[in-house]
Amino acid sequence: MQTLKISIQDNFLQDFLSIIEQYKDKIKIEEDENLLLDPYFYERQKQLQQDIKDIDSGKIEMLSQEQYDKEINNFFTKLKTKYAN
Repeated sequence: MQTLKISIQDNFLQDFLSIIEQYKDKIKIEEDENLLLDPYFYERQKQLQQDIKDIDSGKIEMLSQEQYDKEINNFFTKLKTKYAN
């Protein structure tokens, strides 16, 4: 058995299923489990891969945990100050 990934336009799905109906004993169709759990899985995966590439190339800087904690604390302090009035 071989596995293929096929992307089908939403408006063509029913036509596609009708076309392959006669082969249902030879074709197994499964929904992508990743998309069932998270409809944006592949968009997030693509963004993560791009972020890693940008970090590796030096295009963007990755903060240390200490730097991140400092930045986020400053951010929340500014928010509290801004909305305390």
